[in-house]
Amino acid sequence: MATLSAKPSERYQLSDWRTNSYLLSTNAERQRDASHQIRQEARILRNETNNQTVWDEHDNRTRLAERITTVNRWKEMLDKCLTDLDAEIDSLTQAKESAEQNLQAKNLPLDVAIECLTLRESRRDIDVVRDPVEEELLKEVEVIEATKKVLQEKISQAFQHLCLLQEIRQQLNSDHRDKMETLEIDRGCLSLNLTSPNISLKVNPTRIPKDSTTLQQWDDFTRFNKNRADEEMKGAIELREAIALAIAQTNNELEAQRVATEFAFRKRLREMESFYSELKWQEKNTLEEIDELQRDIRRLEEDLRRKMMNLKLAHTRLESRTYRPNVELCRDQTQYGLIDEVHQLEATINTMKQKLAQTQDALNALFKHLARIQADIACKANTMLLDTKCMDTRRKLTVPAEKFVPQVDTFTRTTNRTLSPLKVCHLELA
Repeated sequence: MATLSAKPSERYQLSDWRTNSYLLSTNAERQRDASHQIRQEARILRNETNNQTVWDEHDNRTRLAERITTVNRWKEMLDKCLTDLDAEIDSLTQAKESAEQNLQAKNLPLDVAIECLTLRESRRDIDVVRDPVEEELLKEVEVIEATKKVLQEKISQAFQHLCLLQEIRQQLNSDHRDKMETLEIDRGCLSLNLTSPNISLKVNPTRIPKDSTTLQQWDDFTRFNKNRADEEMKGAIELREAIALAIAQTNNELEAQRVATEFAFRKRLREMESFYSELKWQEKNTLEEIDELQRDIRRLEEDLRRKMMNLKLAHTRLESRTYRPNVELCRDQTQYGLIDEVHQLEATINTMKQKLAQTQDALNALFKHLARIQADIACKANTMLLDTKCMDTRRKLTVPAEKFVPQVDTFTRTTNRTLSPLKVCHLELA
């Protein structure tokens, strides 16, 4: 008969088994409660973090869009400012070139004035006078030098301002490029999403970059550049107006002085022509007077010769009558008459010799004065020729260079001007 073998093992009490079962049951419920609580908290956390993440991403996307709008607005302002600045640089450059052309154009009036002064240095004798023409020419040189100084000053100011505008343009252009690059970066950031292939974790992305600025500094920097550009463009406009005003004023002053100088030339020429005509008239009358005086001298000499013959006759008669014989040698009326005739003839001859000497002195004085008149006529002719040549030279100021043809031939010393006294001067000088 088979027997049941008992396996040796530890035996638990029923109460222990029941307690164990109870503990397992209660622990399971507690674990499920804890798990449920954790699951609920996880769901809440997930929902909250999802919402927070979505809203954070939405807010930052909005901020990024607003930032792009702000930067783009500044970029457009810089675009317009750069366009205006380029236009102002071109306008100021044109104004500067216009001033340089006007400055260059002042060389011709200066050369003409100096040439006229040099030509008038060839005047001779009494005509070398400080007349109104010379004063106006010297004043013209002073006016031209003053206008050149004013224009040169404006050109220097324009050059300095152009350098300043170019410097500002470089700053604006650099700022504009930075904003273009920033817009490209921010627009690229705005276009990123969760499915973008080029997103990844970065090392220490929250670090503050070196040389970073605050929003106020950023705004102040761009605003300062724009305000500075606006201020300098305003200054450039004022400078352009000042240049235009300086050009107009200098041209007006130079034109007024040109008119005054040429008026002085014409007035002096008329005065010279008047004196020239007077001298020619005096020369003519003097020549006529010399001719009359020479004829009278010849008559005086002829009468003096006749008086000498009469004196010889009277002397011969008296000498012959001294040879009368004896008592016939008496002092009769004839003797007394012949003696009176000799005395009268001697007195007449002495008077005529004195008058002849006076007449010769007067003739010599007339010849000397005629020489002075003719020398002065030559001086006047030379002066009028020089002033006429100056007037012809000054035609360069009003006649275009390609149409200018000199009217005075310096080789034949003749002029095409219909001025009869001058023609006589030229013929005499030639």
